[in-house]
Amino acid sequence: MDRLLYLLALSVVTGIRLLPITVCFVLGQAIGLLVWVILPGYRRLSKQNLRIAFGPGLTGGKASLITLRHFLNLGANIVCSVKIPALSEKQLRSRLTFDQEQNWEDWIVGKKAGERGSVAALSHFGNWEINAQIAEFVKPRRAGCVYQALRNPHMDELVNRDRRSRGVSTFDRKREMQGAASLLKEGGVVGVLIDQHAGNAGIWMPLFGKLASTSPLAASLAQRTGSLLAMVSVRTVGLARWVIHTSDPVPTEGREISEITMDLNHLLEREIRRSPADWFWVHNRWKVPHPNFLISDSKRGIHLPAETAPSALHPFRLLVRSPNWLGDACMAAPAIRAIKAGRPDMHLALLAPAKLAPLWREMPEVDEVLEIPPSSSPRKVARIIKSSGRYDAAILLPNSVRSALEVWLARIPRRVGRDIHRGRRFLNQTMPSVRQLHPILHQSDELLAMVRRLGAPELPPRTPRPTPGGPLRIALCPGAEYGTAKRWPLENYRAAMEKISKDHDLTWVIVGTAKEASLGERLAQGFPGKVENLCGKTTLPELITELKGSTLLLTNDTGTMHLADLLGVPVVAIFGSTEPALTGPRGETNPPHKILRRKVECSPCYLRECPIDFRCMNELTVEIVAEAVQESLQAIPQGV
Repeated sequence: MDRLLYLLALSVVTGIRLLPITVCFVLGQAIGLLVWVILPGYRRLSKQNLRIAFGPGLTGGKASLITLRHFLNLGANIVCSVKIPALSEKQLRSRLTFDQEQNWEDWIVGKKAGERGSVAALSHFGNWEINAQIAEFVKPRRAGCVYQALRNPHMDELVNRDRRSRGVSTFDRKREMQGAASLLKEGGVVGVLIDQHAGNAGIWMPLFGKLASTSPLAASLAQRTGSLLAMVSVRTVGLARWVIHTSDPVPTEGREISEITMDLNHLLEREIRRSPADWFWVHNRWKVPHPNFLISDSKRGIHLPAETAPSALHPFRLLVRSPNWLGDACMAAPAIRAIKAGRPDMHLALLAPAKLAPLWREMPEVDEVLEIPPSSSPRKVARIIKSSGRYDAAILLPNSVRSALEVWLARIPRRVGRDIHRGRRFLNQTMPSVRQLHPILHQSDELLAMVRRLGAPELPPRTPRPTPGGPLRIALCPGAEYGTAKRWPLENYRAAMEKISKDHDLTWVIVGTAKEASLGERLAQGFPGKVENLCGKTTLPELITELKGSTLLLTNDTGTMHLADLLGVPVVAIFGSTEPALTGPRGETNPPHKILRRKVECSPCYLRECPIDFRCMNELTVEIVAEAVQESLQAIPQGV
């Protein structure tokens, strides 16, 4: 197949070289127009890139006109680049003029370069292949260019044979960079393309205000060899006519490679603004990398000029689908913090059931919360997503088919979930799950491992919150929505409350859901100490406020336990049918959390109802629980 494609390409090249250069130009324009008509996807990509570069001031009509002109120019220049190697030097010179010719003479031809080599920073601009055909123009200096090898070796040889036809040396960027460095040290000129997406090998820096992975090769090659560095571009100015522009030299001595590369990006931006139809807009320059689009730990890092604030960048818009349950959402909070730290340009939106929206609004890392109304269909959720703007990617924390369907219907281009996701057919990027039985991996750590694989950084633990001043208030959550197997007996809670109140002047604040209101009434009824029964009477924002004002929380394994953990409230948690190593509280608090559990032979069973004698809970006596609470109260820092 490679050989067949080569022979086909060779026949096309031979035919084109029989035509006059002006005919090639017009033929290329016709081909460009045809491509513009039949490939609407590339039209959309071009307009999308133009909007990134020129912002909201670029009208739709102007973007369409630039796109059309770009396709015409691109077709004309590609066909002409096939013809140009067949032109004589005189014929080629008649088609070219020089803008800032003195710069070309001084820094490329070398009249002021002395024995230093020159690196020409090139881009896919205008007829960029002319750069490989002008070795005659830099004599007596030798010329070379760095290239990316094609997969088809026959096609690769065809292209490079044309480049070498005028004496240009070619260097494969993966295998022959030492040859390029040697030519520069001998005083030669080497061209290096700088405007392609550089993947994990690039430095992430702004191009038109949006982070792009940018190759540092031109800057590092110039600095390492002590060569001059200037940008050279070839603008289209008429029927088979071009202008070669050479910039002033870019300073390299004593500077960081990232700073030098940023200067080249600024020069490229200036050239694009001067002739916008000439740049290669159908290249996905601002590509979302795969798999690690969270780039804080990228190989060559991120460079922002001192004058560029992260808030001024084009945002990378990421949607995260929240879990549906309060406890699961709270355990996802560390992953959300890590995601936000993954990029300086991050706009982080949380898509969550309306009942959980107040939770996510508590997190400073979350920029926007999209609420899912009760009983909403996936199509309605997709409309909510689309109405909030375009997203670059979505991360799904729940494993439901519905969550995947929502973002698929919203046409988010990158949809990420774990490889165990039940809606995998709607995803286009899956991350391997951590399959670890011993030791048990906490649910928070499992989610953190997933986002770490996307490039999120390690984060330090949160600083414990100050203990609230004033009278002691102990929040108590006696219920558990999952089932009675997670509930310490209510009479035991009442006995523990009475025992603790004998030794401390405190107020008990009973909290829970509306379904658990009767539990609060029974605990509060006739209680001899101070008690406030808020069970079933608080909204989530009100519960958050109550917990923030509490000294600690006494609770079963509940969503309220995870909420207190997230808020930095110390917890005394009673576990029965579930496993604290998997879902227990684990934040840094002062005093530390206490987990009470009896590891009986049938625990953890994860059942809703105990089918036998409830031994895991019954073996946790009132004295054990009361003592744990009193120890936590005594550990409160003095003076608070």
